[in-house]
Amino acid sequence: MSYTLYSHKGSGGFIVEAALTLAGADFTVVEIDTRSGEQFSDEFRAINPWKQVPALQLPDGSIITESAAMTIHLASALPDAKLAPTPGTVEHAAFLRWIVFMTINIYESDLRVYYPARYTDEMKGREGVKRAGLDHFMRGLKTMEDLLESGPYILGEMFSIADIYLAMVYTWYPEESDLPRLQKLKEYVAKHPVIGPVWQRHFGSH
Repeated sequence: MSYTLYSHKGSGGFIVEAALTLAGADFTVVEIDTRSGEQFSDEFRAINPWKQVPALQLPDGSIITESAAMTIHLASALPDAKLAPTPGTVEHAAFLRWIVFMTINIYESDLRVYYPARYTDEMKGREGVKRAGLDHFMRGLKTMEDLLESGPYILGEMFSIADIYLAMVYTWYPEESDLPRLQKLKEYVAKHPVIGPVWQRHFGSH
C-alpha cells in the first residue's frame, strides 16, 4: 500500500509529507518544478486539472488534492498513527473546525500575499490585495495565538496534525510578528524527532 505525493519544497505538500512520515506509511515524493512551470504540463494536468501542488495518489490509484482534505483523509485512513482524534468525538469536531478555519483564512491569505495577480488584473490593485492579505493573515494568526492560551496545542494537551498545519502556515507569514505561543509551537515542530527532518528539507531554519 503505497502513496505518491506530488509536491515541491515549502508548499502545502509539507503537511501531507509530515502526516505520511508520522504514520510510517510507504510513500514516494515526486518533486514538481513549479518555477519552470512543470505544473502546467499535460502530464501534471492529468493528475490535477487545477495545475497546483500538492496532489496525492492514493494506494488504489485515485487522486486527492487540497492539502487540508489530504490531511483529514490521512488522519482517518491511518488511524493507528493517531494524527487526529477519533471521528465522531467532540475533540474531532474541534480538529475539523480549526483545520478548516486555517485553510479558509490563513492559507488563503498567504495566496493573496504571494500571488496577488490571481485576484486582480490591475497592476496597481495588486498592492492593495497583498496588504489586505497580510492584514487578514495576521488576524488569523492572532486568533490561533489566543487559542493556544488554553494549552500548548490546538486541542489543549493533545498534539495533532492540526498543530503541524498551524506551524506550516505560520512560517509562511513574511513579516516580523510577536506571537510567542505560535513561535514556540513552530520550534517544537521544527525539532520534532520524526517531523524535524521533513521540516528542515522544506523550510530550513525558518
